[in-house]
Amino acid sequence: MMIDSLISSKTRIKLLMKFFLNPGVTSYLRGLADEFGESTNAVRVELNRLCSAGFLEEVPEGGRKRTYRACRKHPLFPELQRIVRKVLGIDQVVEGIVERLGTVRLALITGDYAHGIDSGIIDLTLVGEIDRQYLGELVEKVEGMIARKVRVLVLTPEEYETLRGTLRPEESLFVWGEQDELLQERVRDAG
Repeated sequence: MMIDSLISSKTRIKLLMKFFLNPGVTSYLRGLADEFGESTNAVRVELNRLCSAGFLEEVPEGGRKRTYRACRKHPLFPELQRIVRKVLGIDQVVEGIVERLGTVRLALITGDYAHGIDSGIIDLTLVGEIDRQYLGELVEKVEGMIARKVRVLVLTPEEYETLRGTLRPEESLFVWGEQDELLQERVRDAG
């Protein structure tokens, strides 16, 4: 990744990706260490640095347990989120796929990326009247540009309403279109 030349700590990069891809994500130290395959000490050092800089906030949860999350109040929060999305190629997925497909009412990223995990497969749910043949061509082009696979689920608005409970939009990363009131409310509550 290009960000490697800017930030030398791989753990810090993973933490920025985790928390700024989807700022609704919270996590514990031990869970992060397990997820990254690193020692709790290495993760703790970077968490402390990011908290000291104000990029992350530590939230006590009774006893000695603490969760961490992105600090939305930090003046650089929007810029950091844009950088993370650019590094992962999500901006190109949105621009390269969603804008040219017809009537897209909603685009959500689900799965690992919605939880801040760079797994190499971006799960994208599109709701609307979509040109599926053109979608296939665009997905192939975008995958080449971002070096990640894109898995797309296309739904009509009616299908989305039927599957909404299964899709759990409140746990997804909203990237395009008309956010309905319930989804907006859940996103606000998570933040």
